[in-house]
Amino acid sequence: MTETPRRILLTGFSFTGKSLVAPLVARALGWRALDLDDLIEAAAGKPVAQIFADEGESGFRRRESEALAQVCRERDVVVATGGGIVLADANRRLMGERGVVVCLEARPETVLRRMRQAGVEGSERPLLKSANPLARIRHLKALRQTLYALADHTVHTDTLSPEAVADEIVRAWERLSGASLLPDRFVLPAGEVSEPSQPEIAAWVATETARYPVYAAWGSLPDLGKRMKEAGLGGRAHVVSDSNVWALHGAALETALREAKLKCDSCVVPAGEASKGLDTASMLYDWLAARRAERGDAIVAFGGGMVGDLAGFVAATYLRGVPLVQAPTSLLAMVDASIGGKVAVNHREAKNIIGAFHQPRLVFADVSLLTTLPRRELVSGWAEVIKHALIMDAALLEALERQGERLLALEPEATAHVVRRSMALKAQVVSEDERETTGRRTILNYGHTVGHALEAASEYEALLHGEAVSVGMVAAAEIGRRLGVTPPALAERQRALLERFGLPVRASGLRAERVVRAMELDKKVERESVRWVLLADVGHPVLRSDVPASLVAEALDAVLG
Repeated sequence: MTETPRRILLTGFSFTGKSLVAPLVARALGWRALDLDDLIEAAAGKPVAQIFADEGESGFRRRESEALAQVCRERDVVVATGGGIVLADANRRLMGERGVVVCLEARPETVLRRMRQAGVEGSERPLLKSANPLARIRHLKALRQTLYALADHTVHTDTLSPEAVADEIVRAWERLSGASLLPDRFVLPAGEVSEPSQPEIAAWVATETARYPVYAAWGSLPDLGKRMKEAGLGGRAHVVSDSNVWALHGAALETALREAKLKCDSCVVPAGEASKGLDTASMLYDWLAARRAERGDAIVAFGGGMVGDLAGFVAATYLRGVPLVQAPTSLLAMVDASIGGKVAVNHREAKNIIGAFHQPRLVFADVSLLTTLPRRELVSGWAEVIKHALIMDAALLEALERQGERLLALEPEATAHVVRRSMALKAQVVSEDERETTGRRTILNYGHTVGHALEAASEYEALLHGEAVSVGMVAAAEIGRRLGVTPPALAERQRALLERFGLPVRASGLRAERVVRAMELDKKVERESVRWVLLADVGHPVLRSDVPASLVAEALDAVLG
């Protein structure tokens, strides 16, 4: 553009000072100050936190883009935008065309300090809600930093007063007002990777070793090959699936890959947990070797949690690691097993005892495939969604209670929204604690101490994983109640929701001694003490290693028989 528009758009992470500084800049220039969040709340008639609870992040982002379009029609304004406004390419293009973009920057420690000074711990900033807020801030800032860096001018606000920041912005405006600014300067050059704003992206996982998108949408399977190409996977695709999934969806998967000009072959294993062992893994090694699989190829895990764990374990160990694509087809795999890089096979003594960490290059879930799941498997998957809500998200818990019938009927909009939210919660925890070194990821084991033991004690035949976890959550709540950790009302609320979704709250035909033995062999044992995840409240899990054996026995008596 040859003339600088009379708009200044302030961007940057939360608590870098945008809302505080915008009025000061406006006063110095004789303009008006506008706050995008204020406009969004006025249009919606409710606060931002409630918009996230009711409409999810995608609903908020849609409203955010509408508000940006509105303010970009105004003149002589200084606009404080939200921290995530830069995620959408269309937003950045509009900002570059209509205004001068100034980014306010601050270190994560400064952001956290300002949050606490303001008395905000995430309730008013839903994306910052976390048991480890500093790690969450670092994660989100890292994802967005490339986009913030595209601004016309950056002001580091850590040690500056609001007045000093405003003065620097005014000086930047005076300098840039005579410059010729290209309208597409706020858009990444072709070939560079940005934080995508496609509605089918539920979340990004960003760990110390990997960064990858988590896709979830209704009817999206035809896009799998395209997404793999976008992730830089251009070699052959070696698909691992099970007999049930392949019979239903194998042809559609092959079409999706070949239309993206990806060569593919497939290996189908028998459906069922019995396939998740070293014998099957060895067979897959033989299959890959016979096809001369290379490190530039990808293994695509197309199926439920068993296939994801098995194919992921093979991908982690063949040629010391080849790229992995998780394409989950069950609810359980979508919201849990496919995200986070935990891959494993079973041993006769315990579930998932032989494994590795191997992050996928992407996770791709077509939520519509849930319509072909057997009813029991679908119901089993809801246990992990309920678990995520109990340990992390009161709003999701309320949504499950409010929309249970719609979700069990797999109504597309409601189901896709809840599945995406559950996947995003798992992605958040994995990003904060990739290898369970900080304790954050351990909260995902809620219900699994007893749940895994029930599966092993029944030789992985009597109970599906979600069914076992459901009973395990009831046992954990009983232990928590007896310890004085879990309020009785919460234990009853949990039981009522599990029963509403058709999940079991008791397991029959198993001896307590076998279950205890399986717990002792489980990977959650540390220094010969079982680590228990208990609930003090919704969204407030606690870890305990001091649970008496007698109390465990009492809890098992309550859920067995």
